Amino acid sequence: MDHIRQPEEILAYRPLRRVLGPEPWTLWTVSPGDSVLAASRIMADKNIGFLLVLERGALVGVLSERDCVRRVTLANKLSEGTPIADVMTRDVVTVDVDHAFADCLRLMHQHRIRHLPVVANAKAVAVISIRDLLGESVRHHEKIINELERERLTIFTSMA
Repeated sequence: MDHIRQPEEILAYRPLRRVLGPEPWTLWTVSPGDSVLAASRIMADKNIGFLLVLERGALVGVLSERDCVRRVTLANKLSEGTPIADVMTRDVVTVDVDHAFADCLRLMHQHRIRHLPVVANAKAVAVISIRDLLGESVRHHEKIINELERERLTIFTSMA
């Protein structure tokens, strides 16, 4: 049974838009002037470890739990009085919503990051995590395994 796969059926070429699923995408943000304590509360309430830092709608940085621990707690600063601008990561690696699955993995590996802000028309629209990509990979491979199992059963049934 020859089945020619479309590019989006091949996981590496799957567009990020398809991985993210239908819009609207949830976007958790803070401002540079907000306190690290306020950001930590948002992360705890939403059970997330990463926030986008927006100023007048523009992406100016990101803040992770790791940033909070290393740049606040270990630096012996008070989270209540420390503005996010003092500890956020300013050099943000982003990916366009039309990039492929493999592009995201490559960027995450190359920059040693676990979250990628997703942009469309120069505006942040979502965040994709390594966990999201892993989930997509698991679903994809389950589908392939099921297809192969069906083919194997078809072959054995037709030989009987």
